[in-house]
Amino acid sequence: MTRVRLTDARAGRLKPSASEYSVHDKMVPALCVRVYPSGTKTWTCAIGGRKVSLGRCGLVSVEDARRESLRLLAEGVAPARDVPTYREFALGVWRESWSGRCKPSTIRGRDCVLKSRILPAFGSLRLDRITRQDVQNWFDAYSASAPGGANFTLQILRQSLNFAMERGLIDFSPAASVLRNRRSRLSRFLSRDEIRQLNAALDMHAGGPGSVQADIVRLLLLTGCRKGEIVRLKRREVHGDRLRLDDGKTGPRTVFLGPEAREIVDRRMAAPGEFLFPSPVSPWRPISGNLKLWDRIRREIGIEDVRLHDLRRSFASQCVIEGVPLPVVSRLLGHRHPSMTLRYANVADRDVEAAAERVGARISGLLSRGRTCPMPGAGPDAGTTR
Repeated sequence: MTRVRLTDARAGRLKPSASEYSVHDKMVPALCVRVYPSGTKTWTCAIGGRKVSLGRCGLVSVEDARRESLRLLAEGVAPARDVPTYREFALGVWRESWSGRCKPSTIRGRDCVLKSRILPAFGSLRLDRITRQDVQNWFDAYSASAPGGANFTLQILRQSLNFAMERGLIDFSPAASVLRNRRSRLSRFLSRDEIRQLNAALDMHAGGPGSVQADIVRLLLLTGCRKGEIVRLKRREVHGDRLRLDDGKTGPRTVFLGPEAREIVDRRMAAPGEFLFPSPVSPWRPISGNLKLWDRIRREIGIEDVRLHDLRRSFASQCVIEGVPLPVVSRLLGHRHPSMTLRYANVADRDVEAAAERVGARISGLLSRGRTCPMPGAGPDAGTTR
């Protein structure tokens, strides 16, 4: 057993290892620092065969931990805390903590993740019986088939376990040190030639059975909207040359329509019903987001690697090429923070090369003029170069 005179600084310098370990205090031997593989460090008092958590290092000072340890040694400890199962906790106090301030679509998404992925694995376990290895095994199995889904679901699990820590139900989160799957950063967007090819392919379906889906694809490219914002677009959200979306991803927002986009919207407004793009099977519902025409067109023009969401990225890239300031692009895309827009505002290498040539020529011109200009205040016979 390692014993040292514990201080806040010394506790802060302790490094995590592959397994949990403890360092005891010389002044109050019942007090120790427990260091978890995740890096979490907690003050713990060993008394009566039990280990009582006194709080996390950094939030509770060593002097406060010593005083609490001496009090517990003198007065005894309360009965063991009643720790619920993960199911009771997740569907109870944790869900109540966020459901009142989330959009209905967010609530549905989280409930689906809970019931289909997290509760089957951890629902029957008490919160303090979930181990890091349990989480790692579950995450690895999920990642084998859906690495992106595993990352998203791990984030939900972490949020719930962090809340359990805040409520004092567990001392550390067993999900904290589980590493997410590395994902390649997607930067695919349409070049100008690909945009022309896409436009020509969409024209081929105008007036035919695929005209509704063709209009949706074209609106996505013309507005930079998210797929759900266009697929679920309602007539009451159309106000002349703009859309006032009731429920965008970041809340209500306004989308401005150019002439081409407004022509599509006006044409769809002529049809009856609540939605501009109703389901052919159930007209009172919006069309399915599974746009088969998009898959067909991608194959036809050889852009199979382009996702539907990349049309939004392409819209942002064209804005940047045209010199639209980044804060304006951010508003057009409906981003809360301009930093998010940087992930979308890509430009093609050819455009970068052309810009470099223009800037280089501009600077060269300025340098050339500088060589022939006389110094300020020089007479008419002053030299022409410096």
